[in-house]
Amino acid sequence: METNSRPIGEQIRDWRQRRRMSQMDLAGDAEMSTRHLSFIETGRSRPSRDMVLKLAAELDVPLRERNLMLVAAGFAPVYRERRMDDAAMAAARRAVARILDGHEPYPALAIDRHWNLVAANAAVLRLVAGVSPALLEPPVNVLRLALHPDGLAPRTVNLAEWRRHLLARLAHEIDLTGDTVLADLLDELRAYPSRSDARPAAKEDLGGIAVPFRVRSGDETLSFISATTLFGTPVDVTLAELAIESFFPADDETAEALRRAAAQP
Repeated sequence: METNSRPIGEQIRDWRQRRRMSQMDLAGDAEMSTRHLSFIETGRSRPSRDMVLKLAAELDVPLRERNLMLVAAGFAPVYRERRMDDAAMAAARRAVARILDGHEPYPALAIDRHWNLVAANAAVLRLVAGVSPALLEPPVNVLRLALHPDGLAPRTVNLAEWRRHLLARLAHEIDLTGDTVLADLLDELRAYPSRSDARPAAKEDLGGIAVPFRVRSGDETLSFISATTLFGTPVDVTLAELAIESFFPADDETAEALRRAAAQP
């Protein structure tokens, strides 16, 4: 598994600061004294296994990083990380398949913590038809596919608006997780060329309720709003990091176009 050589106290302090909490705030939530927490953060006191888990839970630390905190404190990891094709993940695979298949004829896909594609329904495959084959070589990164000049970017009508939305969302995830792989991905995506949108902004298109994804498909322009689904009670690292992105038609014309496309051989 991954390792983190930093002392447990430093990790707790960094996560507390990342969550913009004072020692008093965290100590109160964890039902401990501020003095005890200060001793843990400075290395003068070693937290128990239960205390590490309690502090991690109060700080909403991702499961992967909770394991790293436990190892740094001298304890064994608690949360397993199984591959999606593991027999123990069968129920999760069926749930993902039901969501993706049930969302047809609208696009839906599952991604891992680095926005790499795990699974997709047929509507997604129809939508990305014509992009550079290199971008479809595994592992397929969904953000790279969306913003790369050889991907969906040239066909995205409101590219500047959609790009701002995706980059802001990625930056927020980096702020929450501290993931260096995502930070490198953000630097890469920011270096891609962009353009000003000729189309009206989202407020005029959807009444200000959401940022749309507007993409050309053949002679038609499809307009979507998106929703993200997470598993509610995961205790496996892989499942905790899995997200399902579902795209819904933002207008009747898009819904009809997708139904026609799905009906074609």
